[in-house]
Amino acid sequence: MRILFVASEVAPFSKTGGLGDVAGALPAALAARGHELVVVTPRYGSVDREKHGLEPSGLSVRARGESAALLSGRVGQARVTLLEHERFYGSRGSPYQEHGRDYPDNAQRFAFLSRAALEVPRVIGFEPDIVHLHDWQAALAAWMTRHEYAHEAWTQRSRIVYTIHNLAYQGVFPKDVTPAVGLPWDVFRYEAMEFYDRLNFMKAGLVFADAITTVSPNYAREILTPEHGCSLDAVLRHRARDLTGILNGIDDVEWDPSRDPHLAASYSRTDLSGKAACKAALQRELGLPVRREVPVVAMVGRLAEQKGVDLVAAALPEVLRMEAQLAVLGSGRHDYEEIFQRAARAHPDRVAVRVGFDEGLAHRIEAGADVFLMPSRFEPCGLNQMYSLRYGTVPVVRAVGGLEDSVEDFDGLRSGTGFKFRDYHPAAMVTAVRRALDVYRDAPAWRGLVERGMAEDNSWRHSAERYERLFESLRARE
Repeated sequence: MRILFVASEVAPFSKTGGLGDVAGALPAALAARGHELVVVTPRYGSVDREKHGLEPSGLSVRARGESAALLSGRVGQARVTLLEHERFYGSRGSPYQEHGRDYPDNAQRFAFLSRAALEVPRVIGFEPDIVHLHDWQAALAAWMTRHEYAHEAWTQRSRIVYTIHNLAYQGVFPKDVTPAVGLPWDVFRYEAMEFYDRLNFMKAGLVFADAITTVSPNYAREILTPEHGCSLDAVLRHRARDLTGILNGIDDVEWDPSRDPHLAASYSRTDLSGKAACKAALQRELGLPVRREVPVVAMVGRLAEQKGVDLVAAALPEVLRMEAQLAVLGSGRHDYEEIFQRAARAHPDRVAVRVGFDEGLAHRIEAGADVFLMPSRFEPCGLNQMYSLRYGTVPVVRAVGGLEDSVEDFDGLRSGTGFKFRDYHPAAMVTAVRRALDVYRDAPAWRGLVERGMAEDNSWRHSAERYERLFESLRARE
């Protein structure tokens, strides 16, 4: 199949979260299966042309008076076309915001991404069978394909797939943006893009795509409910027959403890000796006492309520009474950062905190920790629990979204890969952590947990197969 893939960030060129990972890894996995992929994404000012081997194509696209030159790159065997537009992208150091505030022209910037992406097929001579759009930033292309670009021959037979990576971010703007981004007023109705008297970009994808996917089966079920539907649950229930949850994968080459260059020692499921060395090295790096018998409980990620950090903050006195060390890497709300930093100052032998992000340290924490804590309020998919399983670090998770799909609760005997809790309450989380620490003291049971987790295959191969089957089923429709 020929697949046009549109995303506002694509790793390794740009990345702020899981979307960037997916938009880099999924096209590469599909291309490896023999499909022809063209990925369209902006070239932000932070994207180094030389580092990524980007080449001018000599081609350009034009939409509503704005032009962008096309740069050529690759992710695996998939072609990447980067849009070079100085005012919209080149002058911006990050994709969406600066100093914590969204760029005021985001509606115009990403409306242009949608239009420019739909110009690319004509310019490069590529007629896609599937147009795969990601999150609100590319959602307008679903409506544009069927309306503004209906005259293109390829749009008559193409099928549109829209993927929700996080329903909480919808691209909602004042209604006067509608003509400013070149949309007719007839889209401003409930059955299209109107949303509480505002314009909602994501609704374009939900209403006008042929199929909708999201990043885990359980999240697909959750977003049909008022609790998790972010005020779009009624729209999603209307499209429920066209909604599929496909669990994201992980890059099992980059995340492989047997050959990870960031680690003090390598190890595998059949030879775990290196994990002990990684734990000791991590304890030294973080200034914690090197004690093999004391479990290290780790957290890596945004310090935000979505990630359940409020639960950890509330339960911190209880956690500090446990025989364990706590390692935290991340940044986010200042008050959460201060809570953990204050705990580290008061208990330097029990708590280590690094505010910010360090890719190498993230790998070393996954390898050196014994337990990985993800008590998320909601989690469309989650990747760290899968990294943890691969690295023999037992996850403790709240049973929501992709965490429910990817972690099997320990049954006390011979099955399970981690520990889950359901109630969003500090006491429920503490009980799950205690369960994990109790089993840690039972060496054979713990080794079984570790080995079962490391045996899981969460690579992109399985996810790519699911997407392939979905695309083929759409293509078979009359």
